[in-house]
Amino acid sequence: MPHDHHGHIHVHLDPQSGDRRVGVAIWANGLLTIAQIVGGLFAGSLALIADALHNFSDMAALIIAFAARKIARRPANERMTFGYGRIETVAALINYTTLIIVGLYLVYEGGMRLIEPPDVQGWTVVIIAGFALGVDALTAALTWSMQKGSQNIRALFLHNLSDALASVAVIVGGTLIILFDMRWVDPAITIGIAGYILYLAVTEIGGPVRTLMLGSPPDIEGHDVVDLLRATSGVREVHHVHLWQMEENAPALDAHVVVEEVDWKQLEAIKLELKEKLSKSFGIVHTTLEFEREGVCENDVPLFGHNQSF
Repeated sequence: MPHDHHGHIHVHLDPQSGDRRVGVAIWANGLLTIAQIVGGLFAGSLALIADALHNFSDMAALIIAFAARKIARRPANERMTFGYGRIETVAALINYTTLIIVGLYLVYEGGMRLIEPPDVQGWTVVIIAGFALGVDALTAALTWSMQKGSQNIRALFLHNLSDALASVAVIVGGTLIILFDMRWVDPAITIGIAGYILYLAVTEIGGPVRTLMLGSPPDIEGHDVVDLLRATSGVREVHHVHLWQMEENAPALDAHVVVEEVDWKQLEAIKLELKEKLSKSFGIVHTTLEFEREGVCENDVPLFGHNQSF
């Protein structure tokens, strides 16, 4: 049934402040990536290099997100009549895809090293992983308040959260190597990190895909919207309903509304009532309603979508 209010949590953060946060995170992850790769090669630790690759993907993700935030603010024009807001959804899809690629590669490399565990310098691993944990915590803190209303920034936040957990795992692994010479722990932790990366990416990638495929908002039931339209005085029937997200947090609707003959003169009042109900109940403020007079409208038409001809 329709509910009183719909919508995600919106975080009102000054755009310039948000850009500065992302900029700091880019530099921090860039320096960390270099330190981890050098340290991983020196210490012979695949887990450290795995964490470095993950951080490198974070840096790339941050750069993409930074550019997407800038582009998304451009106004609509004759070539992009819906504006540029959906670029953040595209950026989120790219980021999750890179996570999947990195995760699969690390599973392969970790498996190969489990067969023949190499020598690993535990102290180097622990020291660099401790530094990495600090940077991961900083980046996660910078993006935490920004991620609640953005698929793009949420992808980044999950990157950094998984990085922080991976750094903890690497520290534990380095400690076990120092204390018990358990060399197999390093590739085992690598596979564990990779598995967690893949879990995060696979569970989150559906959101951006759904938005780009013009799917209906995940927390709005199409039939609830139809029931609300049909229950409005003067409305006989609805069809050709399209419910989608113009961008994240911006549900939109277009539909054909059949109006009873006797109420045709009240068309503007009916339209206003429909728009107010849609906004209040579902947070749908972008609506395009095409009205048809009862008895003159099309017959045998689908409730959702349009007739397709191939």
